[in-house]
Amino acid sequence: MASRFRRGANAYDKQGRAYVVEDIEDGVVYCTSSNGMETEFPETALTNEEEWNARSDGKRGRLYDRLKLSRIYLSPAAKLDRAASEQALAKIERLLPGILDFTAVAVAKRIMAETGDSDLVATLSVAKCREMFDSAPPEIRAGLLAGIMGNPPDVLVGAGRLGDNLMRAMLDKFLAANGTEFAGFGERGRQPGSS
Repeated sequence: MASRFRRGANAYDKQGRAYVVEDIEDGVVYCTSSNGMETEFPETALTNEEEWNARSDGKRGRLYDRLKLSRIYLSPAAKLDRAASEQALAKIERLLPGILDFTAVAVAKRIMAETGDSDLVATLSVAKCREMFDSAPPEIRAGLLAGIMGNPPDVLVGAGRLGDNLMRAMLDKFLAANGTEFAGFGERGRQPGSS
């Protein structure tokens, strides 16, 4: 019987780690890992590149549906006023463009870490994450943004009703703690293929 694996091709274990196939003999696949270590697996413990891509494509296709159904998007962190939440979100996005995109992706990554889908983080679409984020009620979005910024949700929403200075101070605090990551995210968001 012909093997599903061929020399020089990638093979993947159940955790998604890739190995280069060195040899196949009597149902055993001899491989080399990315750090040069030699290892062996029974053929049944590995998937070949075609099988792995089919599995990953299916998993990616269902990813956004699973993210949208997360408890994070279904239950608010605090009881917030809808109109005040919308006002705060609009003000924050005006004062720091891109922060809601950043929040949408950060929330998606958090859910993926909880569900064991971290291997798909590199495939995230900023536009799809933002679409999912925007489909949530404003109270939930404001609560998620408050969490990313390190503020209690009611304080963040309350600041939206005041002048811009308090909100700027909150954003400055966020940037002091997350400025490098936020700047890197802005660069990624402008690259082709990240939409």
